[in-house]
Parts: sequence; C-alpha cells; structure tokens
Amino acid sequence: MTSFADLKLSEPLLRALTEEGYSTPTPIQAGAIPHLLQGRDLLGLAQTGTGKTAAFALPILHRLAQHRVPHTPKGPRVLVLAPTRELAAQIDESFVSYARHMKLSHAVIFGGVGQGRQVEAMRRGVDVLTAAPGRLLDLIGQGHIDLSHVEVLVLDEADRMLDMGFVRDIRRVVALLPRERQTLLFSATMPKSIAELASGLLRDPATVEVTPPSTTVEKIRQAVMFVDDASKKQAVLMLVQSPKVVRAIVFTLMKHEANKVAEFLCKEGIAAEAIHGNKSQGARERAMAGFRSGAVKVLVATDIAARGIDVDDVSHVFNYDLPNVPESYVHRIGRTARAGREGWAVSLCDAEQRAWLRDIEKEIGKPLPVFMDHPYHSEAASNSTLRPPVLGGGGGRGRGGPPGGHRGGQNAGGHHRGGQHAGHAQGHAGRGGNSNRSANGNPGRRSSGGARTV
Repeated sequence: MTSFADLKLSEPLLRALTEEGYSTPTPIQAGAIPHLLQGRDLLGLAQTGTGKTAAFALPILHRLAQHRVPHTPKGPRVLVLAPTRELAAQIDESFVSYARHMKLSHAVIFGGVGQGRQVEAMRRGVDVLTAAPGRLLDLIGQGHIDLSHVEVLVLDEADRMLDMGFVRDIRRVVALLPRERQTLLFSATMPKSIAELASGLLRDPATVEVTPPSTTVEKIRQAVMFVDDASKKQAVLMLVQSPKVVRAIVFTLMKHEANKVAEFLCKEGIAAEAIHGNKSQGARERAMAGFRSGAVKVLVATDIAARGIDVDDVSHVFNYDLPNVPESYVHRIGRTARAGREGWAVSLCDAEQRAWLRDIEKEIGKPLPVFMDHPYHSEAASNSTLRPPVLGGGGGRGRGGPPGGHRGGQNAGGHHRGGQHAGHAQGHAGRGGNSNRSANGNPGRRSSGGARTV
C-alpha cells in the first residue's frame, strides 16, 4: 500500500490531503484506517508524532460523509476525549483541516475559558466534539450536552489520561454512551491499566502496534550533561544560543521553575515563553502561536505539554530537569525528530536526579551518551548515589539523601558513565530532510473552545 488513494477514502478527503502535501500513509495510518473503515473497534499503540490523529480522523470523516443524519440537539455524533487543552485544540484543528471540502460541524471543549461559547456550540448538536473530560462532565451535569447518540468514541493518549487521574471521569463518560458504538483507543504505552481499560471498552478490537512501547525515535540524537543544580541556567543558555537550535522546548519539573527559566532566557536576549497548567488559556495559546510562527525560539514547559505540542520543526528538546517518571522522557523527547526529521535531545542531570537517569536508561534499554566537553561538567553529579528528590503534593521538592531505603522501587545502585562520548551536544541537528510530514501535521488554525461549521 503506497498512497492514501489505496485506502479508499472519499474524494474530498483525498483532495484535502493532497493540498496538505500528504501522499504516503504512516504505518499507524496504513494499519488502522482499513479496520476503522470496516467499523471495527481498534486498539492503536504508537509513539507520539507517528500520525495517530489522521489515523482516526480520516476514517471518521469518511463515515460522516457517507452517512449524513440530522444532528441531535446538544449531542455529538463523534466524541474524542483528550487529556489536555492543547491536544484537544490540535485534534479539532486536524478535523477542520481534513474536512475543508466537506460540510462539518465541530466543537472543542476544555476548561480554563468561559463556557458560554461552548454551550452555544452544542445547542444544535455537532458532528465531532473533542473534549477534555473535566469540562465535558461539567457541561453534561448542567444539561448542556447529551451523549446518548454518539456513534464513535475515541480515547486519544489514553495512558496520559490515566496518568493524570482521569480514569473515573472516563468511566463516567462511557456510562452515558450507547452500547452500540465504534470505540477507538490510542496509547503510546501499554501498561496493565490500559490493558484493563481496553478490555472493558473494546469489542473484538483490531490491534495495530507500530513500535514497541517506550522506545525512542531512532532519529533523535540523545545526550546527557552532568551539571550542578546552580549551573543549570547557564548550561541551558549555552545550549539554546547555538546557531543549530532553530526551535527548542525546555522541560522543567515545576511550574515556578518554568517561569524562572523563561524569564532568565528573555533577559539574556532569547525569545522564550513558559507554558504550564497555571497559565491562562489565552496565555498558553499566545505562547503556542508565537512558538509556531518562530517569534518564540524557546518554549519552557512542564510535562502537561509533553504530548500536547504538535510542531513539526522542533530541532531540540532540552531537559532542564529529568522527569521523575521514566516513560515521560520518551514523550518529552518525542517533540523533536517529527515527520521524518532529525533532532537532538539533551538532558541536564544534577546529583539529586542521577537516580532518575538510571531509571530512564533502564526504560529505554540503553545508556545515554555523556557530553563532557563543556564548562559546567560536574563529577559530583556524575558519580552521585543520592536518593532522588521527593516531590511534594504542593509542588515542592525535598533534598535527596544518602543511598538506602530508596523510594518507589527506584534503584540508587551502581554508577556507569552512560555510554560513548556524544560529541558536541549543540551541533548538527539542523532542520532534517525533505520527507513528507506525517498526516497529523500542523493544520495551522487554532480553536478557541467554541464551534464552527466548515
């Protein structure tokens, strides 16, 4: 199978794909779309950046085009659940882009903005509703949304939704849906919790897996720099100042740290913006718009953005802090090397986070190359056997202690150097090749939590 035409999609969709410059389906698209066109339930396992959005949006739009029915007031025909506001908005954009030659009513619902436009959008009913679970249940409770006529349910980034504590919300939503429906569940990983959720939601599903869980994109060149915590800001400044850095994301653990890093970079002449859960929706959208346009060179983000940023030409990802959950490392660095491009992922590791690095290396099945040829190298961080920080419920973190009594099953044991010398961690990522973008690319129009008919 070599083209979207082979998938038997409707002519308006093929025309839109041609205009977007898409000709060859990605593996998840080629594997999933035939099953979905047949009406089967689906379990899709694939990393971020592999084209999952188009894998479900295209067959859903084909179904809607082939079977036009009157809208049910307050009801959607298709419900897509997503874990974050950014991802929900991007999914809605993708539907708009692919349906440019169709008549499609759509709405996107999430918190952080007023509900008035969202309520009005749902008054007559829509074809496709993309929603974050919390605001969706809120509007259902107020009587503004009716899910009794949903034909297709999509759970996107299901593992992330479970990580964020949405499992009860998901089950409450599912209880309001018709039993006769098509259900699609997409996840980057397959922990036991996802397997249990899938078994309760899916009926005789097709399974499409295009890459093993928790593996990293081959085209991402990875490295680690051992630095003291006090040197991190200067180290990240050195990295982002490289002319090889076209557009970068810097990940921090804490919201306040993201603000501090962004402010520091701005004072040093680097166009930077912070994005995290305490930012208003308007501020987050302005930051993303600036990042997409190139006006903002560096986006400083917490993990809420790890799966919600869909920008093809991110040349570098820098982990200012390592993630305390190993799987999050894979999702963070997956923001670069998208759509066939190459990319760099460089992590700063201080003494307290050394144990987290061991867990990450165990998760990805290989040591990270160590970059030492820089002025901030710390042997103390490299050889540390401290326990990792204890992250408090209020967002604070305690200090690491000596080895022994290690929390959460993490290994504070023996030290290794993390592989061969990486070469200069600032260099050679470039802009990648000329490969076609995956079909969940950047449609370019943002939604603002309301609805449109296209």
